[in-house]
Amino acid sequence: MFSQLEMLFFANWSTLLACMVLKFPQILSVMASKSAEGVSLQSVLLEVSGFLFFLRYQIYYNYPMETYLEYPILIAQDAVLLLFLFHYTGSVKNALPYAGIFFAAWNILALDKWIIDLALYLCTGMSAASKIIQIQYLWLTKDSGQASALTWSLAMYTSATRIFTTLMTTGDAAVLFRFLLLLILNACVTVMILMYRKKTVKTE
Repeated sequence: MFSQLEMLFFANWSTLLACMVLKFPQILSVMASKSAEGVSLQSVLLEVSGFLFFLRYQIYYNYPMETYLEYPILIAQDAVLLLFLFHYTGSVKNALPYAGIFFAAWNILALDKWIIDLALYLCTGMSAASKIIQIQYLWLTKDSGQASALTWSLAMYTSATRIFTTLMTTGDAAVLFRFLLLLILNACVTVMILMYRKKTVKTE
């Protein structure tokens, strides 16, 4: 039997390793097809905003680094994905204004405790909204397009491990709620991607 410390170590580092490649299947899929079909630009923008807010919250409260080390990696991967999405949707000129907004938000969030506390709830809402937009997109198009089931499956795994690590370390109820909600929504997206992909194959 593994001790709690060993399980915590495994959960933290397996989450980090999973997140190091989390977006690569999606990025490679978009690059290979030279198309943004199946991937919602609004969803990715909301997701990276949620990541940014959550990272700022963790740093502000000086939580253990191993419980959030994956977020800078996820933000960097989403930034690359966004550049491809901007390129294939013909809106590259929008990249710089968004970068400015994210930079300003990063600095504003730490001005006062009430702002950073509110930011956690906002980032949970933004992250959830990004998943809901993707769910709506898949539901309306009935086509998974270039959406990667592997990426969303890894997101499911990391949400589950973060529920465990939060319980074992900070016990922050707001953070626990965030990851539980994201686990459910990530699972919904994964199922829909697989469902509509199979349907497309059968039709062909």
